[in-house]
Amino acid sequence: MAKYPRVREQHIAVFGESGSGKTVLVSSFYGPAQAGVKSNDLWDLVADETGQGNRLLQNYLGMRDDTKAPLATRFESTTYYLSVKLKNGDNPASKKRAFDTLRLAWHDYPGEWFEESPSSEEEANRRIDTFRSLLRSDVALFLVDGQKLLDYEGQEERYLTSLLANFRQGVLRLKEDLLADEDCLTEFPRIWVLALSKADLLPDWNVQTFRDLVIRKANDDVDRLREAIQGVVETPGALSIGEDFMLLSSAKFELSPADSAPVDIDVTQQVGLDLILPVASVLPLERRVQWSERMEIPRKVLDSLADGAEVLALALLGGKLLNVDQLVARVPRVGRLARVALPALIAAARMSESRLREINATAREKHDYLTAMLTQFKLDLAQAVTDKLFIRSLK
Repeated sequence: MAKYPRVREQHIAVFGESGSGKTVLVSSFYGPAQAGVKSNDLWDLVADETGQGNRLLQNYLGMRDDTKAPLATRFESTTYYLSVKLKNGDNPASKKRAFDTLRLAWHDYPGEWFEESPSSEEEANRRIDTFRSLLRSDVALFLVDGQKLLDYEGQEERYLTSLLANFRQGVLRLKEDLLADEDCLTEFPRIWVLALSKADLLPDWNVQTFRDLVIRKANDDVDRLREAIQGVVETPGALSIGEDFMLLSSAKFELSPADSAPVDIDVTQQVGLDLILPVASVLPLERRVQWSERMEIPRKVLDSLADGAEVLALALLGGKLLNVDQLVARVPRVGRLARVALPALIAAARMSESRLREINATAREKHDYLTAMLTQFKLDLAQAVTDKLFIRSLK
């Protein structure tokens, strides 16, 4: 039996109204690696289910070769299991690394379920069961449709209020069934990233433009959604909604002015898709340390928050505990942080960019692909902030 876990599973939940681009998003995330137009020197991306992977590739090739957007998947709830398989290094350390595969469970929740009432008791039960299945996610992407913002230009609050209110009402309708005999949920997505989908339709916008619009036009609606979700979870302070923002574009679409059908789709122009893995795996680790600094978090909540964060932290640091000790010695101990977070977790969350680059370069040189991948994820998040593609909460 292997001494270390060989597969590390991260979950991400994707929410958005019908037509907001969820299917295009996952197809464009997966397709380029399979079509040979995007390769990675650290890992390979594969679908755990062949049929599922072929459908996603078919969607991508339809966009690339036939200017054909994927058909809408109305009322279909799908979880895509996509595995990031690390390449094998020729150093002995690769045999002892914490895991060989980072499996991403991508939960796609139908937008129609927040817009329409269930047609039967069976459908109502399916909605509840589907929502329960994504509770293991640390991160949720909440899509704001760039096309809708254009349609409501000058009156964007009409769309944003409707979007946020529908979702809030959906959570409230599910609340009693989700809680069952519990007072509140320990395990629940704690980081809700507001993501502008179809950002290619708004080429002059950066993430700050998007953030400012949401706050200016719909801040009260975001607050009401936050309050609704806080009423479901234990330790409601450990929750980020309306604090993290990102831009997403699966491709550059040129639409017909007559019927808005695509007349050209440039799949080489993507925005933000390379951030999905870092957001799903590294952001929860950082947020766990931030929250532990400033609030009392029960052990059972901590164990469900960024589950396995210590394993990721040690892998990110390359398991060099002496270096970890040196890093932690320079980190001020605030509140309960010293008692609830392992030194490796603190060091991994607080590592400087220069130190990250140093570890990343050494890991690549030694073919330590796990450490190289995770440090690259943190560097990618930092670069996205610089490039105004991503805003992360500092709270």
